[in-house]
Amino acid sequence: MQISSDILDFCVLSCLCKEDLYGYILTQKVQEKIKISESTLYPVLRRLQKKEFLETYDSSFQGRNRRYYKITEMGKEELIKFIDEWKTLKNEIDLFIEEAGLND
Repeated sequence: MQISSDILDFCVLSCLCKEDLYGYILTQKVQEKIKISESTLYPVLRRLQKKEFLETYDSSFQGRNRRYYKITEMGKEELIKFIDEWKTLKNEIDLFIEEAGLND
């Protein structure tokens, strides 16, 4: 099943809700739950930054630069909005599953 850009946005924002993460770790956290390639995630990060849902900062670690991603207040609002929409959609889809007798 192909994953929509909205769902990828949600996955990234939810991973960043509790802590700032640098690109590699963020990719690993998303990949633990859904199958995506690393190259798929970076366009998502750029899109979220452009929408001002994320901001970045650099930090040095063992002589190397790491780019960290941080959710913004707008990003948190978007995450809450997505969760509300998802719950509504899930309830509607569940009705179809129940009506079809496929809820076993």
